[in-house]
Amino acid sequence: MSEDFVVHVVDDDAAVRDSLAFSLNASGIAVVTYGSAPELIAQAPQLAPGLIITDVRMPGMSGLELVARLKQMRISHPIIVLTGHADVAMAVEAMKAGVIEFIEKPFDDAAILGAVEAARERLRGDAGRQAERGEIETRIAQLTAREKDVFEAIVAGDSNKSAAQKLGISPRTVEIYRANVMEKMRARTLSDLVRMALLRSTGA
Repeated sequence: MSEDFVVHVVDDDAAVRDSLAFSLNASGIAVVTYGSAPELIAQAPQLAPGLIITDVRMPGMSGLELVARLKQMRISHPIIVLTGHADVAMAVEAMKAGVIEFIEKPFDDAAILGAVEAARERLRGDAGRQAERGEIETRIAQLTAREKDVFEAIVAGDSNKSAAQKLGISPRTVEIYRANVMEKMRARTLSDLVRMALLRSTGA
C-alpha cells in the first residue's frame, strides 16, 4: 500500500492495538494507534488519508459514538468496527451509521487485511458500484419467497427467534433458511449481508 494510506486504530486495549499494528505493519501498511475515541477526535482535523478501525465498546465514548461524531465533523474515512459482543441489531446499527465492515473478536489477520483492502477499494471511488448492485439483484432473484422473507428479517435486525415468530415458523427452520440465504447471496459474514441490503436500498 502507498504511503498516503494510513490505518488509524482506536482501542482502549493496548494488546489489541499492538497486535493490529504488528499485523498491518508486517503487510506494509502504515498504522497510527489511539487509546481512546477522544484521542483520535483531537487529531481529526489533520488525520492522514486512509481508514479507521475502532473497537465498539470503549470507556468514555463508544465506537458507534465515535462514528457519529466523525460524521458530524465531515470526516469521510471508511470505518471498520471491532466487537466482542456482536449481535444482529448492533451490526445493522453500525452499517447504517456508515461503517463498511463489522468484525467480531477474536479475529484473524486475513479478516482484517481483507477488510482493509476493501476499504482501500472504496476510497478509489464509486466505480463498479452500479455493477455490484446489479449482481446483488441477480442473487436476490435466486432466493425463494420464504428465503427473501428471512433475508429481510435478518437485515432488519431480527434474531432467529423473533424472525420465526414474525414468519410463523420455527427458529430451526429460520436457521436453515438463513444458511441458504448466506450461500446464495455469497455473504461470508453478517456484515456482508447487511452491506448488500443497504447498497441495494440506498446505493450507499
